[in-house]
Amino acid sequence: MTVQAEIERKIRASLSPEYLDVINESHMHNVPPGSESHFKVVVVSPVFDDLGRVQRHQHMNALLADELAGPVHALSMETLTAPEWAAKGGRHMESPACHGGSKADR
Repeated sequence: MTVQAEIERKIRASLSPEYLDVINESHMHNVPPGSESHFKVVVVSPVFDDLGRVQRHQHMNALLADELAGPVHALSMETLTAPEWAAKGGRHMESPACHGGSKADR
């Protein structure tokens, strides 16, 4: 199973999301082709209804602890309730371009 598929599986099983998008953004960074190291997760779930932003991210970090301890180098998250998602017009933020570089570039 790919890292992306495992992230999706865990989130679906734990959060019963109304909307889920797991985006592999590794290609935007200085990593080998085909890498699964940088992800963006957009998830809308009723589980978040009574949680603040920090608590939502703590929940996600605990849920994906194995991936964050291993293959995932970076994880961007938008953790939303249904009303928050509706207020955003059902759109997520675009990720900025990577400004990092290779050690070889220095």
